[in-house]
Amino acid sequence: MKYVLITGGVVSGLGKGVTASSIGVVLKACGLRVTSIKIDPYLNTDAGTMSPFEHGEVFVLDDGGEVDLDLGNYERFLDFTLTKDNNITTGKIYQSVLDKERRGDYLGKTVQVVPHITDAIKEWIESVAVISVDGKEGPADVCVIELGGTVGDIESMPFIEALRQLSFSVGHDNFCLIHVSLIPVLGVVGEQKTKPTQHSVRELRALGLTPHLLACRSAQPLLESTKHKLSQFCHVPLGNILNIHDVPNIWHVPLLLRNQNAHESVLKQLDLLSIATAPDLKDWTKMAENYDNLTDSVRIAMVGKYVGLTDSYLSVVKALLHACISCSLRPSVDWIAASDLEDESAESTPEAHAAAWETLRSAACVLVPGGFGDRGVRGMMLAAKYARENNVPYLGICLGMQIAVIEFARSVLGWERANGIEFDEQTPNPVVIFMPEVSRTHMGSTMRLGSRRTLFQTPDCITSKLYGNSDYLDERHRHRYEVNPEYIGTLEEAGLKFVGKDESGKRMEVLELPNHPFYVGVQFHPEFKSRPGKPSALFLGLILAATGKLEAYIHRHQNGS
Repeated sequence: MKYVLITGGVVSGLGKGVTASSIGVVLKACGLRVTSIKIDPYLNTDAGTMSPFEHGEVFVLDDGGEVDLDLGNYERFLDFTLTKDNNITTGKIYQSVLDKERRGDYLGKTVQVVPHITDAIKEWIESVAVISVDGKEGPADVCVIELGGTVGDIESMPFIEALRQLSFSVGHDNFCLIHVSLIPVLGVVGEQKTKPTQHSVRELRALGLTPHLLACRSAQPLLESTKHKLSQFCHVPLGNILNIHDVPNIWHVPLLLRNQNAHESVLKQLDLLSIATAPDLKDWTKMAENYDNLTDSVRIAMVGKYVGLTDSYLSVVKALLHACISCSLRPSVDWIAASDLEDESAESTPEAHAAAWETLRSAACVLVPGGFGDRGVRGMMLAAKYARENNVPYLGICLGMQIAVIEFARSVLGWERANGIEFDEQTPNPVVIFMPEVSRTHMGSTMRLGSRRTLFQTPDCITSKLYGNSDYLDERHRHRYEVNPEYIGTLEEAGLKFVGKDESGKRMEVLELPNHPFYVGVQFHPEFKSRPGKPSALFLGLILAATGKLEAYIHRHQNGS
């Protein structure tokens, strides 16, 4: 197995994930099979219990793993399916070592960070690296490892040491280290500064790792003099100084690396030049350039809780992007804090209230994504009601589906106190209930997680047609609450149709409102499986409906054209 390690220096948030994904894309374009591992040095066992404000969205895998959003980048860029073991955290490592210690596996030895923790890290990496993620037999050719955080962080030290040992044990020709660093420009002087990167590389070398390539992040392309300086003081060949400057969209990053012959440097270091081909990035180039040339846009109202940090809904935003591009449109996402739509905000923050409603009314479609807790729920209901009553295309995901059910129960059935028990345990009409098999006390890994099958109850529904007239779909879930099956008959008699259910028939998965251009709620998260060039069917349906093209699209595909 060949390893490419991506580390980061100077500051966090440099785009190590995009760099790792892009390196993978270029190597895959050279005919190699690639897999990925993300190391997160935090103590949490997984990302499942972390606030989206703290760490961005929680990405969910087919096997139910709740992982860092960078694994979403890997899956979208490289179009493979990872497992929860592809995300290593300090919590997982320590837990596995402590479990062994309790079982007596260490035969009375003193359990220490070196060698026991570092050995556990190496064993984890080597065992996960050989798992096939692309559906083919046998292990991949190259494993791209991204080490989260910044070199020098106390929490990442055991991982640095383990990776130093790994590089030594696998041999020089099987290990390539790419260090991502920042080249800032001071406003007054306007000079590209290399000193922060010099210090970062010095720190890395002091820990026993020497970078083979430098990936330098900057606003503008690096000057030749800057590259020479970096090469001289960081002990990296001039041809291995890569510049990842700001680009119009992140799909340009693999092209940027290809144009600087990054693949040749990596392949040479890994002794793979003899089996690799020239990178074929024709489709990738076309995709990146097509997006740059788009002029028309569609306005999408995103009504959510975590709109202060767009990374909270990263996969939703990417799924909208994929769907819009397939319709030759640019997405224009209008972020609306759900609480700003509520009546109380008309008194406390009248300007924000007026602006939120103006934004909602000027959008071509409405999307209410997932979330937890009761903040902003009434605002989401008002958005769902507006979309329902005004024939505006609406897509509700997870919480967004439950909101649609509660709003319908209140407005159409007249149950004024209808609610989900997450928001009101005393509600006389609990149309959304707690899942029966889930622990009420433990937060981590207690949800309905991962890929589950949904069976369509009728072929004559929009969702089935968007999924290619299939009888079923497999999508990823992440939720604790369900639509109450006891109320389904009443809701359906009033006009709300539950067209998709799980295999038991008791869990509601897809709802639609007939005689509406597009009013769909889904209990699963279709955004997690959206890919560039292969948009999620439901996001595509939302955009087609927003632009008045849904009927023609369905008719065309019904006729097999």
